[in-house]
Amino acid sequence: MRYNWNWSVLFADPYLGWLLSGLGWTVLVSAAAWIIGLALGSVIGVMRTLPSPIARAIGATYVEIFRNIPLLVQIFLFYFVLPELLPREMGRWLKRDLPHPEFTMAVISLGLYTACRVAEQVRAGINTAGRGQASAGLATGLTLAQVYRFILLPLAYRLTIPALTNEFLNVFKNSSLALTIGVLELTARARAVADYTYQSIEAFAAASLIYASISFLIAFLMRRVERRARLAGTLAAGTH
Repeated sequence: MRYNWNWSVLFADPYLGWLLSGLGWTVLVSAAAWIIGLALGSVIGVMRTLPSPIARAIGATYVEIFRNIPLLVQIFLFYFVLPELLPREMGRWLKRDLPHPEFTMAVISLGLYTACRVAEQVRAGINTAGRGQASAGLATGLTLAQVYRFILLPLAYRLTIPALTNEFLNVFKNSSLALTIGVLELTARARAVADYTYQSIEAFAAASLIYASISFLIAFLMRRVERRARLAGTLAAGTH
């Protein structure tokens, strides 16, 4: 079968607008999910290093649950199953009255999944920083909360910048799964262009190029941040 190449279709109206709109939704989903993942993951990561065995158990349970259930299954559970388990009025609100329920559930599920991965990076960073830092902080009169806030967490973030960059890139790429519940992100828009124009190679090549370009830009910028934030005489957490 002969394929008729037509790259110009990508710049025609309305297909270029579709791809740009999809990129916008991809960025929104990724950014919102990353905020949730970084904030909650930091809390869970801290819990996994606290002296309290209960806190460590809660943190470990969270990580094991969300890490061992495929992300696509989690998206389906949040979007299709959760509203049915809640009281009727609340479930109806989630399905019908909540603005952009597909977007919201995609962000929540991706954010919670990302949190379990960020938690492991934060835990590794805190452990790499060493107990000596915590002991020194406590010896100066700081509370345990202040030790984590002013000493251990800043050190952990600086030590784990490469790992956290990888996690953000994973969020950006995993956002494509949001199409399965109707979010018109980049991959969904590329599929729509392919369906309307029958130029599937061009449509998905364009989407792939956009994903790769943005991922490369993020990695480039974060490498510069890593060089500026690197601590002399230390290795990033997880490197040997």
